[in-house]
Amino acid sequence: MKQSLIAELDVNGLLTALETCLREQIQARKLENPLMIGIHTGGVWLAEYLHERLEIEEPLGRLNIAFYRDDFSRIGVHPEVRPSQLPSTEDRDIILIDDVLYTGRTIRAALNELFDYGRPRRVILGVLIDRNGRELPIQADCVAAHIDLASNQSIKLTGPSPLRLELHTLET
Repeated sequence: MKQSLIAELDVNGLLTALETCLREQIQARKLENPLMIGIHTGGVWLAEYLHERLEIEEPLGRLNIAFYRDDFSRIGVHPEVRPSQLPSTEDRDIILIDDVLYTGRTIRAALNELFDYGRPRRVILGVLIDRNGRELPIQADCVAAHIDLASNQSIKLTGPSPLRLELHTLET
């Protein structure tokens, strides 16, 4: 994917597509008083927008998975790690939001942490971008855009205002 194609990915249009899909999931699955949770940082920015647009009554949850990462022993902890802000997830319908679904490891870590707060009834996963390169069998229920990138490329959501997508290429 070329930088020009990333520029063509309109974040506002992607947010609208994600909102539409989540609305359909809420209705089809008859979610009862769902709890929306954003994964730090990009997922929280998206969840703040979606939480308001979907008129979710429960306060927005914020999930920081730093202590649940499977590469924690290799990379250490960032000095500014903040705790998650979550109510009990016991028997709750959860809408989990992240910016980019890539290997699946972030979502695995997020699910591990969610279960430490209780056993959810069900978890709906919504992501802005689903890219190739999955390492774990995890898929999103709602995706705004699917993209294929080379192994030396990454896509990152920057923000919070304005929200933008940036393509990065590592030198090989």
